[in-house]
Amino acid sequence: MGGPVTDIDTLFDPAYRRPPLICVEMSGNHQGNLQSALDFVRAAKTAGADLLKLQVYRPDTITIRSDRKDFRLAADNDWAEYGTLYDLYEKAHTPWDWIAAMFDAAREHDLPVFASPFDPTAVAFLESLGCPIYKIASPEITDLGLIEACAHTGKPVVVSTGLASRADLDAAVDVLRHHQTPFMILKCVSAYPTPIEDMNLATIDWLRTTYRCAAGLSDHTLGPEAAYAAAALGAAMIEKHFKLPGDVASVDAAFSMELAQLPAFKRTIEAVWAAVGRPTLALPEIAKPSLTGRRSLYAVADIRKGERFTPDSVRSIRPCHGLAPRHLPEILGRQASRDIGKGERMSWDLIEGAEDA
Repeated sequence: MGGPVTDIDTLFDPAYRRPPLICVEMSGNHQGNLQSALDFVRAAKTAGADLLKLQVYRPDTITIRSDRKDFRLAADNDWAEYGTLYDLYEKAHTPWDWIAAMFDAAREHDLPVFASPFDPTAVAFLESLGCPIYKIASPEITDLGLIEACAHTGKPVVVSTGLASRADLDAAVDVLRHHQTPFMILKCVSAYPTPIEDMNLATIDWLRTTYRCAAGLSDHTLGPEAAYAAAALGAAMIEKHFKLPGDVASVDAAFSMELAQLPAFKRTIEAVWAAVGRPTLALPEIAKPSLTGRRSLYAVADIRKGERFTPDSVRSIRPCHGLAPRHLPEILGRQASRDIGKGERMSWDLIEGAEDA
Protein backbone atom coordinates (compact mmCIF):
# COMPACT_ATOMS: atom_id res chain seq x y z
CA MET A 1 0.00 0.00 0.00
CA GLY A 2 1.08 3.56 -0.56
CA GLY A 3 0.28 4.69 2.96
CA PRO A 4 -1.62 7.84 3.92
CA VAL A 5 -0.68 11.10 2.26
CA THR A 6 0.03 13.82 4.82
CA ASP A 7 -2.73 16.44 4.90
CA ILE A 8 -4.41 14.98 1.82
CA ASP A 9 -7.56 17.05 2.41
CA THR A 10 -5.73 20.34 2.80
CA LEU A 11 -3.52 19.53 -0.19
CA PHE A 12 -6.58 19.90 -2.43
CA ASP A 13 -8.07 22.88 -0.57
CA PRO A 14 -7.44 26.04 -2.65
CA ALA A 15 -7.84 28.25 0.41
CA TYR A 16 -5.22 26.45 2.51
CA ARG A 17 -1.80 28.08 2.74
CA ARG A 18 1.40 26.23 3.56
CA PRO A 19 4.79 25.65 1.97
CA PRO A 20 4.34 23.61 -1.21
CA LEU A 21 4.75 19.87 -0.87
CA ILE A 22 7.66 18.54 -2.91
CA CYS A 23 6.66 15.65 -5.15
CA VAL A 24 9.62 13.65 -6.44
CA GLU A 25 8.89 12.17 -9.87
CA MET A 26 10.92 9.06 -10.63
CA SER A 27 9.53 8.45 -14.14
CA GLY A 28 12.04 6.20 -15.92
CA ASN A 29 15.00 7.10 -13.69
CA HIS A 30 15.51 3.57 -12.35
CA GLN A 31 18.55 2.69 -14.51
CA GLY A 32 16.77 -0.40 -15.72
CA ASN A 33 16.87 -2.50 -12.57
CA LEU A 34 14.70 -3.13 -9.54
CA GLN A 35 17.43 -2.49 -6.98
CA SER A 36 17.98 1.01 -8.34
CA ALA A 37 14.22 1.61 -8.17
CA LEU A 38 14.17 0.55 -4.51
CA ASP A 39 17.28 2.61 -3.81
CA PHE A 40 15.44 5.56 -5.31
CA VAL A 41 12.59 5.15 -2.81
CA ARG A 42 14.97 5.13 0.15
CA ALA A 43 17.02 8.02 -1.18
CA ALA A 44 13.90 10.12 -1.82
CA LYS A 45 12.72 9.60 1.74
CA THR A 46 16.15 10.37 3.19
CA ALA A 47 16.41 13.55 1.10
CA GLY A 48 13.10 14.86 2.40
CA ALA A 49 10.58 14.15 -0.36
CA ASP A 50 6.99 14.82 0.73
CA LEU A 51 5.54 12.62 -1.99
CA LEU A 52 6.85 10.13 -4.54
CA LYS A 53 5.20 9.74 -7.93
CA LEU A 54 5.58 6.87 -10.38
CA GLN A 55 4.36 6.30 -13.93
CA VAL A 56 2.40 3.15 -14.66
CA TYR A 57 2.15 1.86 -18.22
CA ARG A 58 3.57 -0.83 -20.47
CA PRO A 59 4.69 -0.25 -24.04
CA ASP A 60 1.68 -2.21 -25.32
CA THR A 61 -0.80 -0.20 -23.21
CA ILE A 62 0.47 3.15 -24.42
CA THR A 63 1.25 2.42 -28.11
CA ILE A 64 1.84 -0.46 -30.54
CA ARG A 65 5.01 -1.91 -32.04
CA SER A 66 5.23 -0.34 -35.48
CA ASP A 67 7.87 1.14 -37.79
CA ARG A 68 5.35 3.26 -39.67
CA LYS A 69 6.16 6.94 -39.89
CA ASP A 70 3.51 7.92 -37.33
CA PHE A 71 5.22 5.74 -34.72
CA ARG A 72 8.80 6.80 -35.40
CA LEU A 73 10.37 9.54 -33.26
CA ALA A 74 11.22 12.68 -35.19
CA ALA A 75 14.84 13.75 -35.40
CA ASP A 76 14.16 16.78 -33.18
CA ASN A 77 12.45 14.70 -30.50
CA ASP A 78 14.27 14.62 -27.14
CA TRP A 79 14.33 10.80 -27.30
CA ALA A 80 14.99 10.37 -31.03
CA GLU A 81 17.79 7.88 -30.32
CA TYR A 82 15.20 5.23 -29.39
CA GLY A 83 13.75 5.16 -32.89
CA THR A 84 10.10 4.27 -32.25
CA LEU A 85 7.56 5.06 -29.57
CA TYR A 86 7.41 1.40 -28.62
CA ASP A 87 11.17 1.13 -28.16
CA LEU A 88 11.22 4.32 -26.07
CA TYR A 89 8.49 3.07 -23.74
CA GLU A 90 10.07 -0.37 -23.56
CA LYS A 91 13.18 1.36 -22.19
CA ALA A 92 11.41 3.90 -20.02
CA HIS A 93 8.57 1.97 -18.40
CA THR A 94 8.73 0.60 -14.88
CA PRO A 95 7.70 -3.09 -14.76
CA TRP A 96 4.50 -3.47 -12.78
CA ASP A 97 5.96 -5.95 -10.31
CA TRP A 98 8.56 -3.25 -9.53
CA ILE A 99 5.74 -0.76 -8.99
CA ALA A 100 4.21 -3.07 -6.39
CA ALA A 101 7.59 -3.48 -4.69
CA MET A 102 8.12 0.28 -4.67
CA PHE A 103 4.71 0.87 -3.10
CA ASP A 104 5.67 -1.63 -0.39
CA ALA A 105 9.06 0.02 0.12
CA ALA A 106 7.49 3.47 0.29
CA ARG A 107 5.06 2.24 2.95
CA GLU A 108 7.94 0.80 4.97
CA HIS A 109 9.74 4.15 4.78
CA ASP A 110 6.57 6.17 5.51
CA LEU A 111 6.83 7.96 2.17
CA PRO A 112 3.45 8.68 0.53
CA VAL A 113 3.42 7.41 -3.05
CA PHE A 114 0.99 7.78 -5.92
CA ALA A 115 1.09 7.39 -9.68
CA SER A 116 0.14 8.48 -13.19
CA PRO A 117 -1.84 5.70 -14.88
CA PHE A 118 -1.91 5.76 -18.66
CA ASP A 119 -4.90 3.51 -19.30
CA PRO A 120 -7.76 1.94 -17.29
CA THR A 121 -5.82 -1.30 -16.68
CA ALA A 122 -3.19 0.76 -14.86
CA VAL A 123 -5.93 2.36 -12.75
CA ALA A 124 -7.25 -1.09 -11.79
CA PHE A 125 -3.72 -2.23 -10.93
CA LEU A 126 -3.05 0.85 -8.81
CA GLU A 127 -6.35 0.41 -7.00
CA SER A 128 -5.10 -3.03 -5.92
CA LEU A 129 -2.09 -1.24 -4.37
CA GLY A 130 -4.19 1.33 -2.52
CA CYS A 131 -3.00 4.31 -4.58
CA PRO A 132 -4.29 7.42 -2.74
CA ILE A 133 -4.09 10.01 -5.57
CA TYR A 134 -4.11 9.81 -9.35
CA LYS A 135 -2.16 12.07 -11.70
CA ILE A 136 -3.26 12.70 -15.27
CA ALA A 137 -0.07 13.30 -17.23
CA SER A 138 -0.26 16.25 -19.59
CA PRO A 139 -0.36 14.18 -22.84
CA GLU A 140 -3.42 12.33 -21.48
CA ILE A 141 -5.51 15.47 -20.90
CA THR A 142 -7.84 14.65 -23.81
CA ASP A 143 -8.41 11.05 -22.67
CA LEU A 144 -11.65 11.73 -20.82
CA GLY A 145 -12.21 7.99 -20.40
CA LEU A 146 -9.00 7.73 -18.37
CA ILE A 147 -9.98 10.77 -16.29
CA GLU A 148 -13.40 9.17 -15.75
CA ALA A 149 -11.76 5.92 -14.60
CA CYS A 150 -9.64 7.82 -12.07
CA ALA A 151 -12.63 9.85 -10.86
CA HIS A 152 -14.65 6.65 -10.39
CA THR A 153 -12.17 5.52 -7.72
CA GLY A 154 -13.24 8.38 -5.45
CA LYS A 155 -9.60 9.43 -5.05
CA PRO A 156 -8.33 12.99 -5.66
CA VAL A 157 -6.89 13.72 -9.09
CA VAL A 158 -3.99 15.93 -10.16
CA VAL A 159 -4.02 17.26 -13.74
CA SER A 160 -1.12 18.81 -15.68
CA THR A 161 -1.67 21.54 -18.27
CA GLY A 162 1.40 20.78 -20.41
CA LEU A 163 -0.30 20.17 -23.75
CA ALA A 164 -3.78 21.36 -22.83
CA SER A 165 -5.84 24.03 -24.53
CA ARG A 166 -8.43 25.93 -22.50
CA ALA A 167 -11.12 23.67 -24.01
CA ASP A 168 -9.15 20.54 -23.04
CA LEU A 169 -8.81 21.74 -19.48
CA ASP A 170 -12.47 22.74 -19.24
CA ALA A 171 -13.54 19.29 -20.43
CA ALA A 172 -11.29 17.50 -17.92
CA VAL A 173 -12.51 19.68 -15.06
CA ASP A 174 -16.12 19.06 -16.07
CA VAL A 175 -15.57 15.31 -15.66
CA LEU A 176 -13.96 15.75 -12.25
CA ARG A 177 -16.66 18.11 -11.04
CA HIS A 178 -19.38 15.75 -12.26
CA HIS A 179 -17.94 13.11 -9.93
CA GLN A 180 -17.31 15.65 -7.15
CA THR A 181 -13.65 14.66 -7.27
CA PRO A 182 -11.16 16.86 -5.40
CA PHE A 183 -8.58 18.01 -7.92
CA MET A 184 -5.47 20.11 -8.40
CA ILE A 185 -4.07 21.60 -11.60
CA LEU A 186 -0.33 21.87 -12.17
CA LYS A 187 1.13 24.45 -14.56
CA CYS A 188 3.36 22.49 -16.89
CA VAL A 189 5.26 22.90 -20.14
CA SER A 190 5.86 19.65 -22.01
CA ALA A 191 9.41 20.34 -23.17
CA TYR A 192 12.34 18.38 -21.76
CA PRO A 193 14.00 20.48 -20.52
CA THR A 194 11.85 23.61 -20.54
CA PRO A 195 13.58 26.98 -21.08
CA ILE A 196 12.74 29.05 -18.02
CA GLU A 197 11.49 31.96 -20.13
CA ASP A 198 8.69 29.71 -21.42
CA MET A 199 7.30 28.83 -17.98
CA ASN A 200 4.71 31.65 -17.58
CA LEU A 201 4.25 30.86 -13.91
CA ALA A 202 1.71 33.65 -13.47
CA THR A 203 -0.69 31.02 -14.80
CA ILE A 204 -0.64 29.33 -11.38
CA ASP A 205 -2.76 32.03 -9.79
CA TRP A 206 -4.98 32.14 -12.89
CA LEU A 207 -5.62 28.40 -12.58
CA ARG A 208 -6.45 28.69 -8.89
CA THR A 209 -8.85 31.57 -9.50
CA THR A 210 -10.44 30.34 -12.72
CA TYR A 211 -11.07 26.76 -11.66
CA ARG A 212 -11.41 27.42 -7.91
CA CYS A 213 -8.96 24.65 -7.10
CA ALA A 214 -5.52 24.10 -5.64
CA ALA A 215 -2.79 24.82 -8.18
CA GLY A 216 0.90 24.05 -8.42
CA LEU A 217 3.80 23.34 -10.76
CA SER A 218 5.08 20.39 -12.75
CA ASP A 219 8.63 21.57 -13.41
CA HIS A 220 10.77 20.40 -16.33
CA THR A 221 13.36 23.18 -16.14
CA LEU A 222 16.95 22.27 -15.36
CA GLY A 223 17.43 24.51 -12.33
CA PRO A 224 15.52 25.39 -9.15
CA GLU A 225 14.48 28.96 -10.04
CA ALA A 226 11.04 28.16 -11.49
CA ALA A 227 10.16 26.18 -8.39
CA TYR A 228 11.24 29.06 -6.15
CA ALA A 229 8.99 31.41 -8.11
CA ALA A 230 6.10 28.94 -7.89
CA ALA A 231 6.51 28.82 -4.12
CA ALA A 232 6.26 32.62 -4.01
CA LEU A 233 3.11 32.41 -6.13
CA GLY A 234 1.40 30.07 -3.68
CA ALA A 235 1.86 26.68 -5.38
CA ALA A 236 0.32 23.88 -3.32
CA MET A 237 2.67 21.27 -4.77
CA ILE A 238 5.82 21.27 -6.86
CA GLU A 239 6.52 18.15 -8.90
CA LYS A 240 10.01 17.74 -10.34
CA HIS A 241 11.97 14.88 -11.91
CA PHE A 242 14.81 13.56 -9.77
CA LYS A 243 17.48 10.92 -10.27
CA LEU A 244 19.97 9.00 -8.17
CA PRO A 245 23.37 10.75 -7.90
CA GLY A 246 25.57 10.04 -10.89
CA ASP A 247 22.78 8.54 -13.01
CA VAL A 248 23.46 9.20 -16.69
CA ALA A 249 21.83 6.03 -18.03
CA SER A 250 18.13 6.60 -17.31
CA VAL A 251 15.92 8.04 -20.04
CA ASP A 252 15.02 11.21 -18.12
CA ALA A 253 18.41 11.76 -16.49
CA ALA A 254 19.37 14.69 -18.72
CA PHE A 255 16.71 17.01 -17.30
CA SER A 256 16.41 15.58 -13.77
CA MET A 257 17.82 17.00 -10.54
CA GLU A 258 19.93 14.73 -8.34
CA LEU A 259 18.28 13.60 -5.11
CA ALA A 260 21.36 14.82 -3.24
CA GLN A 261 20.24 18.36 -4.15
CA LEU A 262 16.73 17.89 -2.74
CA PRO A 263 17.41 18.96 0.90
CA ALA A 264 18.79 22.38 -0.12
CA PHE A 265 16.11 22.72 -2.80
CA LYS A 266 13.36 22.11 -0.26
CA ARG A 267 14.88 24.40 2.38
CA THR A 268 15.03 27.27 -0.08
CA ILE A 269 11.46 26.70 -1.23
CA GLU A 270 10.26 26.79 2.38
CA ALA A 271 12.28 29.96 3.01
CA VAL A 272 10.82 31.65 -0.09
CA TRP A 273 7.31 30.70 1.01
CA ALA A 274 7.96 32.03 4.53
CA ALA A 275 9.30 35.30 3.13
CA VAL A 276 6.10 35.93 1.16
CA GLY A 277 3.93 35.83 4.28
CA ARG A 278 0.77 37.95 4.20
CA PRO A 279 -0.07 41.59 3.40
CA THR A 280 0.65 43.64 6.54
CA LEU A 281 2.44 46.71 7.87
CA ALA A 282 2.37 45.38 11.43
CA LEU A 283 5.78 45.65 13.06
CA PRO A 284 7.18 42.22 13.95
CA GLU A 285 8.73 41.84 17.39
CA ILE A 286 12.11 41.11 15.85
CA ALA A 287 12.16 44.60 14.26
CA LYS A 288 11.17 46.59 17.35
CA PRO A 289 14.75 47.06 18.66
CA SER A 290 15.45 48.91 15.40
CA LEU A 291 12.99 51.63 16.36
CA THR A 292 15.88 53.43 18.03
CA GLY A 293 17.10 54.09 14.51
CA ARG A 294 14.13 56.33 13.81
CA ARG A 295 14.47 60.09 14.38
CA SER A 296 12.66 62.34 16.83
CA LEU A 297 13.08 65.84 18.26
CA TYR A 298 15.76 66.48 20.91
CA ALA A 299 17.32 69.49 22.56
CA VAL A 300 20.82 69.67 21.09
CA ALA A 301 21.93 72.56 23.33
CA ASP A 302 21.08 73.79 26.83
CA ILE A 303 17.92 75.93 26.67
CA ARG A 304 16.86 78.42 29.38
CA LYS A 305 13.28 78.87 30.52
CA GLY A 306 11.60 81.45 28.24
CA GLU A 307 14.25 81.07 25.52
CA ARG A 308 12.90 80.55 22.01
CA PHE A 309 13.56 77.32 20.19
CA THR A 310 15.79 77.59 17.13
CA PRO A 311 17.25 75.16 14.58
CA ASP A 312 20.46 75.33 16.61
CA SER A 313 18.76 74.20 19.83
CA VAL A 314 16.21 71.62 18.60
CA ARG A 315 16.85 69.08 15.85
CA SER A 316 15.56 65.84 14.41
CA ILE A 317 18.08 63.16 15.43
CA ARG A 318 18.22 59.55 16.51
CA PRO A 319 16.77 57.90 18.65
CA CYS A 320 12.99 58.04 18.46
CA HIS A 321 11.80 58.79 22.01
CA GLY A 322 10.93 62.45 21.53
CA LEU A 323 8.25 64.18 19.52
CA ALA A 324 7.96 63.14 15.88
CA PRO A 325 10.04 65.22 13.42
CA ARG A 326 6.88 66.51 11.72
CA HIS A 327 6.26 68.76 14.76
CA LEU A 328 9.48 70.78 14.35
CA PRO A 329 7.81 73.67 12.44
CA GLU A 330 5.25 73.97 15.28
CA ILE A 331 8.01 74.25 17.91
CA LEU A 332 10.52 76.63 16.32
CA GLY A 333 10.08 80.20 17.56
CA ARG A 334 8.11 79.21 20.66
CA GLN A 335 9.42 79.46 24.24
CA ALA A 336 10.70 76.85 26.66
CA SER A 337 8.44 76.30 29.68
CA ARG A 338 11.48 75.44 31.85
CA ASP A 339 15.23 74.93 31.65
CA ILE A 340 16.02 72.08 29.25
CA GLY A 341 19.33 70.23 29.22
CA LYS A 342 21.15 69.17 26.08
CA GLY A 343 20.02 65.65 25.12
CA GLU A 344 16.52 65.87 26.61
CA ARG A 345 13.79 64.46 24.41
CA MET A 346 11.28 67.08 23.36
CA SER A 347 7.71 66.79 24.66
CA TRP A 348 4.74 69.15 24.63
CA ASP A 349 5.10 70.05 28.30
CA LEU A 350 8.48 71.70 27.51
CA ILE A 351 6.79 74.22 25.24
CA GLU A 352 5.15 77.29 26.77
CA GLY A 353 1.40 77.33 26.08
CA ALA A 354 1.42 74.14 24.00
CA GLU A 355 -1.31 71.53 24.28
CA ASP A 356 -0.55 67.83 23.99
CA ALA A 357 -0.97 66.66 20.43
